[in-house]
Amino acid sequence: MPIHILQNASGAQATISTHGGTLTKLLVPDKNGVLGNVVLGFDDPATYAQPAYVSKGIYLGALVGRYANRIRHGRFTLDGQVYTLPINNGLNSLHGGTQGFDQKEWTAEHGTSADGPTLTLRYTSPAGEEGYPGTLTIEVVYALTESNTLHISYVATTDQPTVLNLTNHSYFNLDYGLGANVLDHELRLLADRYTVVDDTGIPTGELRAVAGTPLDFTAPHVIGARIGQVPNGYDHNFVLADGLQAQPALAAEVYGPLSGRTMRVHTDQPGVQLYTGNFLDGSVRGHGGVAYGPNAGFALETQHFPDSPNQPSFPSTVLRPGETFRSTTAYEFGVRN
Repeated sequence: MPIHILQNASGAQATISTHGGTLTKLLVPDKNGVLGNVVLGFDDPATYAQPAYVSKGIYLGALVGRYANRIRHGRFTLDGQVYTLPINNGLNSLHGGTQGFDQKEWTAEHGTSADGPTLTLRYTSPAGEEGYPGTLTIEVVYALTESNTLHISYVATTDQPTVLNLTNHSYFNLDYGLGANVLDHELRLLADRYTVVDDTGIPTGELRAVAGTPLDFTAPHVIGARIGQVPNGYDHNFVLADGLQAQPALAAEVYGPLSGRTMRVHTDQPGVQLYTGNFLDGSVRGHGGVAYGPNAGFALETQHFPDSPNQPSFPSTVLRPGETFRSTTAYEFGVRN
């Protein structure tokens, strides 16, 4: 499980494993200029493949697919044909099934671009893998800029009609090592609607306004201020746009008060899933042996909406031969004194 490091001139680093295309560590400066890690993960890359970890389904830092998030009852119909997927999350299929992209070995190639040093990861998913049609060819490029921005760009093609939803499942803690959780982080989400879900996490089809609810982050709020009003904590898809945007736009801003670090998320995706690590229970120990308890990190998974293949009113996730799926998400780090 080779590890690859991207480093810019100021010393910021992104460490990436070929297993699952996993972002295992991300070092960026705090308000005093001191580099520190801001993502949950493991020191030993072999841990990401251990059955005891995989069975917990927490996907620390991994590339997720073919379909990130949930598909109702592990079934969808495409061009009149029904496809059946593994059920691995209650009644539903989650994050690509039992052996999604987070458990695959990706090939890696270092390079450079206008954005800075790059690592290009490639994987070919054969037709029928985890029940999905078509041979899907995927290329993911990590790039670390001199201004401490991590770009993740996705490109995919297929030889048969298929569906896909790709994301990175990093858990961030801008005050890693200083605070036990992220409940004191300040969050702003540029989304005025969210996808209402049933008690299994599947959308009902309704896009509801966040105004007047504890899901309203259109103005900055501390994550922990209203989390007690949300059963099981935040695990919601927020609506950013009505479809893929022409260029990445600002989706979220986060501030860690202990370190002074800030993070701005830009994406061209129509949605972002806010997940606050509600089900971390302390049984997983990460960097330096730290136990990851509830809310130890937060994820902002840029994505299409959950269950889109079964929701015709949602932005389409269908990819056909001759088409190329392209998407970019950027995590821009800074400080606030």
